[in-house]
Amino acid sequence: MMLKRHLQSVVERRLAQFPAVALLGPRQVGKTTLAHAVAAGHEGAVLLDMERESDRAAVAQPELFFPRYRDRLVVLDEVQHLPQLFTALRPEIDARRQPGRFLLLGSASGELLRQTGESLAGRVSCVELTPLLATELPADLNTLQELWQRGGYPLSYLAPDDEAAFQWRQDFIQTFLQRDLPALGLRVPAETLRRFWTMLAHLQGQMFNASQLGVSLGGASHTTTARYLDTLVDTMMVRRLQPHLANIGKRLVKSPKVYVRDSGLLHALLGLARLRDLQGHPVAGASWEGFVVEQVAAALPPGARIGFYRTAAGAELDLVVEAGARKIGVEIKFSAAPKPTKGFWQSLQDLEIAHAFVIAPVTRRYALAPGVEVLPVAAVPGMMAEFAA
Repeated sequence: MMLKRHLQSVVERRLAQFPAVALLGPRQVGKTTLAHAVAAGHEGAVLLDMERESDRAAVAQPELFFPRYRDRLVVLDEVQHLPQLFTALRPEIDARRQPGRFLLLGSASGELLRQTGESLAGRVSCVELTPLLATELPADLNTLQELWQRGGYPLSYLAPDDEAAFQWRQDFIQTFLQRDLPALGLRVPAETLRRFWTMLAHLQGQMFNASQLGVSLGGASHTTTARYLDTLVDTMMVRRLQPHLANIGKRLVKSPKVYVRDSGLLHALLGLARLRDLQGHPVAGASWEGFVVEQVAAALPPGARIGFYRTAAGAELDLVVEAGARKIGVEIKFSAAPKPTKGFWQSLQDLEIAHAFVIAPVTRRYALAPGVEVLPVAAVPGMMAEFAA
């Protein structure tokens, strides 16, 4: 099955506007496939992989290489492995500042953003390719259920059966820990980081307590566990969701919540190979919550941000979506007949939110109360478009 990614049109538009576009995304998410699809529309495009020795040698003297291809799109894959290129890209872009010169692909968002921020400010536009989204697949509950169970990595989702999909994810986790992270300079035993990652899976959607996790890791310091979290966030394996800190005179929870970003990897870390393993498991509700958080995050309009709201007294809202002075509330329920709790209604009152949505595994959109609607996952982009209008 050939999958047309929504982000392709976004990348093409950005290339028509900026000299360079950085396409961020975790390993095996489809960045290279997407880059080839984009490059097909640029005659004579040059594609180089910075993990291939011959391609690294080709750009060993960038001041000689880049000027030869000023009239072509140059695609640099896994560019975080050659950070010195960023220093060379700046004068090259300034020498011929025209749109669509470079497409930079990277698997470590933190490092890549730091490099582009320091060297290419105002010259590069960053976009993130996520695992497959619900809106990129047929809009029926069976497809949604399979995407949630297997996750959105294309080779997992498209595997011939659940066993093959599960094995692919187990292999991905092992390769990521044993090869990819050391290649980024992390010197932590793979087994230690796997234990940490698995602990986060068990704590899906809960508050991150560095000291508590350090004790479970055999006495690691809170700074060490915080560094492990930074690594998984930078490599786009984990989302650190910050609290929405409203100035309302109430005691607010200020620790971040953490989610394993891909539901399929979450299930693999917990040994849940099939849907029947997941159904009834204590993590099911939190897994669904993390799955929906990613759908919402991927649909955010430019400049918008998300956080969660929780008070010490128990008022709680899964997501607050904010853009300037505007904000909406989002509650996530793993139920075909969702019923928000008292804490949800209290949160809307606390934050003076006039419009809120409850996202659930339902097939149609309907009103729950004045200003509150129940939405299927497929309606998330439309909800965000309404918010941005």
